[in-house]
Amino acid sequence: MTHYLISFDDGTMDATEEELPAVADAGHAVIQEAKDAGVFVFSGGLDYRQQHATVGRDGVVTDGPYPESKELLGGVLIVDVPTFDDALKWAAKTAAACRCAQDVREFFPFRRF
Repeated sequence: MTHYLISFDDGTMDATEEELPAVADAGHAVIQEAKDAGVFVFSGGLDYRQQHATVGRDGVVTDGPYPESKELLGGVLIVDVPTFDDALKWAAKTAAACRCAQDVREFFPFRRF
């Protein structure tokens, strides 16, 4: 099968502070469904208010993401499914649960070096 990254940008969830617990519950339900279906690989949310840094190719460390970044990831789900259409189905479930659009990308095939 193939790994697909399903992700959304930070700040795109359409939910109030009061609705966030319900959104979290809905997101966890999708994750559990993916685990039960045997397609779950990894998931996680990102909070840019926490400590983070960028390490340039020259090894220089700077606080925060690249200055030219306009969009920052807010959360990710990686699934292992046979087709892109299958990944789109999981993205649709995630979009409904998280109340925001999802980006779907295929990982390059894994090779051992």
